[in-house]
Formats: sequence, structure tokens, C-alpha cells
Amino acid sequence: MNREDLLTIQVDGTEGSAVAGLRNCKTQHRVNTPKPTWNPDIENPFVFEEQWDKVPDNQIFDNGFKIQWEAFLKHVVIDQPFPWDLLEGAKGTQLSDLGLQSWEERRWVDVPKLNI
Repeated sequence: MNREDLLTIQVDGTEGSAVAGLRNCKTQHRVNTPKPTWNPDIENPFVFEEQWDKVPDNQIFDNGFKIQWEAFLKHVVIDQPFPWDLLEGAKGTQLSDLGLQSWEERRWVDVPKLNI
């Protein structure tokens, strides 16, 4: 696992893996994944960290908190639609609670639709 950031998310799929942090993302296609053979008599010749490819920055993103705050102010001042209402906040709370449940029970849990 590559832990170079405060938050690190690893996604493994059938075609390879990706490790994303707050600012960078690295990938490793399955054809580039090393297949070391464990041999206690020799030193490991692989430097695994060097075998990941950095995903290029094709787009610059503005600060997410700033963007949402500006959207809220536009909603208040000029009545522009605002997608993050109380229900969306409740969904976020539900998701975090289910994440804790999933961790405690060591299993996947479904995210049911919220009924209001």
C-alpha cells in the first residue's frame, strides 16, 4: 500500500490498481504489476514504489469548500438552485453511519433509500 498523503484510497480491479490521495493519483496496470517470487536466499530486486505511474494533471480544480459556499450564497441572494439541502445532509450522515457499521461487522452493507 502506498501511503503518501493524509487520506489514501486504494482501488483494486481486474485490470489494475489505483492509489489516490488528496492531490495525486497513481495507477498500475495489471500487465505492469510485478510478480516477485519469494526467495529468502536473495534480496528482493523490486522497488515497488517506482512501478506506479502518476496520473497527469489534466485539469486544475478550485477549492471545493469555496465552490459550495459560493453556490450557497448564489442560492440565498439570487435564488439559484442549491442541490445540498437537509435531505442530502441526512444522506451523508447515513453513509458515514453505514461505513462505521460495515467496519464493525467486517462486511459490505447496503445503502437503503432514505424515506422522509
